Amino acid sequence: MKPNASRPACAKYKTFTMTPDNQALGPEQTARALLYVQLAQSIRELLGDETVVVPPRIVQPLHNGGSLFVMPAADSRVAITKLITFVADNANRQLPAIQGDVVVFDARDGQRLKILHGPTVTARRTAAVSLLAAQELAPEPQGRLLIVGAGVQGRSHLEAFVEGLGVREVMIASRSRHSADALVAHALSLGVQARRTDDPDAAMSECTLVVSSTSAQAVALRALPRDDAFVCAVGAFTPKMVEWAPEVCRHVASKGRIVVDTREADHEAGDLLQAGLNVTAYDSLADVIKRRSSSRQNNPSIGPVIFKSCGWAGWDLAAARCCV
Repeated sequence: MKPNASRPACAKYKTFTMTPDNQALGPEQTARALLYVQLAQSIRELLGDETVVVPPRIVQPLHNGGSLFVMPAADSRVAITKLITFVADNANRQLPAIQGDVVVFDARDGQRLKILHGPTVTARRTAAVSLLAAQELAPEPQGRLLIVGAGVQGRSHLEAFVEGLGVREVMIASRSRHSADALVAHALSLGVQARRTDDPDAAMSECTLVVSSTSAQAVALRALPRDDAFVCAVGAFTPKMVEWAPEVCRHVASKGRIVVDTREADHEAGDLLQAGLNVTAYDSLADVIKRRSSSRQNNPSIGPVIFKSCGWAGWDLAAARCCV
């Protein structure tokens, strides 16, 4: 967002008198309240809000391999708890991998304000975090985009990068040709040039923006990114998950730059941990925002950038601030 642009609606909640309506928003209503550019701005503002408190999330393993996530967060006005489940093989059941809700409260009197659709919040706030990171770190923010993984996160990142960066050309890779073709069709409906690729490693040499949003059950990418590439790795958000080959992560660590979304990634960033890297040594997105002079755009010669996103309840709090 340009400095002289008007403040987004989601940033104005601080001046409103919040009235409980106990309204449960469905997927479409939640999406309409969370426009990507405005949500990215809300995330930027949240990172500078010293009243924000985000305790470590609870991840409860479920029988049969799923997980229950309990993620609270609060600032001086709003408190939230996100309750979602993640079951990686739910596609076999014709169910989404992520299900649940975000419950929003007035932090002053404890009244419930809204219930947001959890999967929609997760998809859109994750993509908005990636958008903010790309705005700060990508040397070619309007370059060709490669999306690996054509599920919910692939779709949300496509929309966010088209809306927020002005991307006009995209390549889509997926284990499922049907899913890839469906996302190509959606990209075309957005007015973007799009095509499927069956070899994402080969496509890496053509793209300055890369988003990996696979199920992260095995290494999906082994090629080295371009020296001017911005890579957003979102699929692996636990220590045992992985998308990128360890040698790729080590290459970027030595020749370029790694940034993590929050310090929670220190013990959750599967790609980096499995590469044997010391995640605590890397800047977080908050560090980048606070030290704008260290951004990739001001250091164009530092090589490729990996932005590792693992998730944080603070991002859900930023989304809630857009909805009250």
